[in-house]
Amino acid sequence: MRDRRRRYAYAFAIYAIVEIVLFLSTPHERLSAHTPFNHFALLADAWLHKRLDLGGPPPEYTGFNDFAVYDGKYFVSFPPMPAVLLLPFVAAAPSVDQVKDGAVFLSIAGIGPAFLFLALDKLSRTGRSRRSVFENLVLTFAFAFGTVFWFTAVQGTVWFAAHVVAVAFAALYFYASIDAEHPLLAGLFLGCAVATRTPLFFAVPLFACELLRTSRTGDPDGPYFGFVPRDLLRRGGLFLLPLCAILAVLAWLNEVRFGNPFEFGHTYLAIVWKARIDKWGMFSLHYLGRNAGVMLTAMPFIGDKTTPMRVNGHGLALTLTSPFFVWALWPRRSARAKTRSAYLALAVTAFLVAVPDLLYQNTGWIQFGYRFSNDFAIFLMGMIAVGGRKLNWAFFGCLGFAVLVNAFGAFTFQRGGYERFYFLERTQTVIYEPD
Repeated sequence: MRDRRRRYAYAFAIYAIVEIVLFLSTPHERLSAHTPFNHFALLADAWLHKRLDLGGPPPEYTGFNDFAVYDGKYFVSFPPMPAVLLLPFVAAAPSVDQVKDGAVFLSIAGIGPAFLFLALDKLSRTGRSRRSVFENLVLTFAFAFGTVFWFTAVQGTVWFAAHVVAVAFAALYFYASIDAEHPLLAGLFLGCAVATRTPLFFAVPLFACELLRTSRTGDPDGPYFGFVPRDLLRRGGLFLLPLCAILAVLAWLNEVRFGNPFEFGHTYLAIVWKARIDKWGMFSLHYLGRNAGVMLTAMPFIGDKTTPMRVNGHGLALTLTSPFFVWALWPRRSARAKTRSAYLALAVTAFLVAVPDLLYQNTGWIQFGYRFSNDFAIFLMGMIAVGGRKLNWAFFGCLGFAVLVNAFGAFTFQRGGYERFYFLERTQTVIYEPD
């Protein structure tokens, strides 16, 4: 009991510290009024008026940016879970324009790091990781301030708010999935994550691997291959029950709105690059080279003598914003069987979640760094934990560099005068600095 209280005290302290730093690094206008792209608040307001569409064009302050137009009606096409979280705030406000949606999502941002710590600590307690409490704290704060999560969390607008909510549910899912201990909660949290960021559907292998491992007869990490069918079916069913229920609701919403259970509405976005979607589709191998290039190799532009550097609107590569991620790809070969199985489950999960992001028609533009990495970064941190490599001076050097880079992003991206440090070419065709 004492250890449990201590763990949750650490988690609460992490939440508090992360929230304090994020609030201090958030623009005042994000906290004092609604964001300019408050799509989720508008969606919640539409539900309260018993509509699935907005009932007319969106407010002018949105610039009509990223709304789906279908059958003459305007829709919010983004998966709806963040709007569910805003429902009580919208219901209590005199009007939707008075809902400070950015502040609400900012208050959620600390949940992801807090439960990431609890997940890493649980891996240590169950023998899947040899990390100390200090090392788990380092990895937790490395995620919070050494990745693009920092700049993402202080934006509050629709695209970034979805990442904040998805990170929270992904961390909750990670925690509940270890040893398949909480199958009902794991299915619920994963369903909520999918209803926020659809690529997280491919995080199913984490729970599946843990379920298969812990349903084996004899030593779960030994060579004998046998299962307890009743346990496998019971926990598997508990996991699938909430997950399938949420997927069914999402499919129903899509069918009612767009006549297709698999269509969230992005096909009908009124955007200038719609032609490429019509030609290549929403997901295609055609986009892989560009997206992988941005994720791994996009560097700042240095040819403008009026400023030290400029960040392309496609964002900086993970190798620059979070170089310590390389520790996730470099596990110790001497790891024990139970450690290897945990690493493999996390690696497969991270890879599969990243695939739809890499095949998507958009790089994440406009962004400071590759924001889609928020979908799988939680699992990369787990890989670092169970990989067993020492957190040596090289790791802390990379981490310190990452914190400085991401602090720059958090304090400059989409702030007043930020154009000085950013290169925004509206056709989205310039990935690397021209000669």
